[in-house]
Amino acid sequence: MDNRQENDVVVSDGRTIVKRTSEREITVTRTFNAPARIVFEAWTNAGLFAQWWVPKSLGVPLRSCQMDVRTGGTYRLEFGQDAENTWAFFGKYIEVVVPERIVWTNEEGENEAISTVTFMEHDGKTLLTFSEVHPSKEALDESLGGMEGTPEQFAQLDELLITLGAGGGSAR
Repeated sequence: MDNRQENDVVVSDGRTIVKRTSEREITVTRTFNAPARIVFEAWTNAGLFAQWWVPKSLGVPLRSCQMDVRTGGTYRLEFGQDAENTWAFFGKYIEVVVPERIVWTNEEGENEAISTVTFMEHDGKTLLTFSEVHPSKEALDESLGGMEGTPEQFAQLDELLITLGAGGGSAR
């Protein structure tokens, strides 16, 4: 299914829905066939996070992944083909509630978003909701292209969850 730009949906693969929810906010939802504690672990353990976060089709390796996931902790993710051609995402964790919620800053520039991910478990499945609030409509407009890979990222997370003992597969 591809209903891009229809009803404010930016991109969807039928399981991961990326939707513009306001002029400055975008929200991504997907249900995983795994308990919240396992999905939370895959999001907060640097070794696990590095296995799923970069869409494989991007063809750019994650060179380093440093995460101190606690309120007041920091993160830094560096990408690139070699040491001379890298870029980084970095910021700090504003709020961490295990295994329910993480809020963090993105400090790469002056128009960066505040990101929030929540993990709501029901019957052994987890509804993951990721949102970004940008300082302006223009800042969100500029970042929308980066959301194209989100369904692939979350499919990679689904595959990892299976290796961690979760049910994986279709969870609608």
